[in-house]
Amino acid sequence: DALPISPPDDPMLKHFSDPDTAARYIEGPLRFVPGLGALHRMTGLLLAERAPANARVLVLGAGGGVELRSLASNQRQWTFVGVDPAAAMLRLAERTVGPHMDRVELIEGYIDDAPAGPFDAATCLLTLHFLPEPERERTVRQIHARLRPGAPFVAAHMSFPQGAGRDEWLDRYAGYAAASGIDPKVARGARAAVAANLNSFDPDRDEDVMRSAGFSDVSLFYAAFTWRGWVAYA
Repeated sequence: DALPISPPDDPMLKHFSDPDTAARYIEGPLRFVPGLGALHRMTGLLLAERAPANARVLVLGAGGGVELRSLASNQRQWTFVGVDPAAAMLRLAERTVGPHMDRVELIEGYIDDAPAGPFDAATCLLTLHFLPEPERERTVRQIHARLRPGAPFVAAHMSFPQGAGRDEWLDRYAGYAAASGIDPKVARGARAAVAANLNSFDPDRDEDVMRSAGFSDVSLFYAAFTWRGWVAYA
């Protein structure tokens, strides 16, 4: 659930590499992303529809480990390769995944550092919105290249209308966080950071990126204010 690729001087990479940020990370997404636990459970179910019982799963943006913990605890025969550039977030992932770490390999790096596969499934949650359009397209193509034909891929991230109603959706993002217990000042700061720095697309454009990377049957399964999630197949 962290970022997959960025230049070494990227402020977001520096942010997630900070040990104090990593220590506080687990609670943040729960308050900013409606239904995050349900999103993780749905992701597991969607992967299991097509993945074999002993699936090998690529998790891009694995920092924090919450997604890995959910998948590993519900699928006891699956193995995982988790990739993330932030060492502090990977250390947190080790603690979060805990007793399931014997089935998890963590790699500090980017999509190009992931094994060639082929993998039986892949996920990229709360991650792709960090990437500008050309790098996002390349990253999704590289995920596709590492999957077996027909393998499922689940992506979920910031994706909402970018036209005249953009500010209203960003207000809802901040409002939900405040209603979930985030200090309103912090929520407003997060809104400003998202507005200025994240590469959010219209949902239709996000689907186009997946199709142009080679994925088929792209289907929306999750929508919650500024967040969207899709399942697609290599």
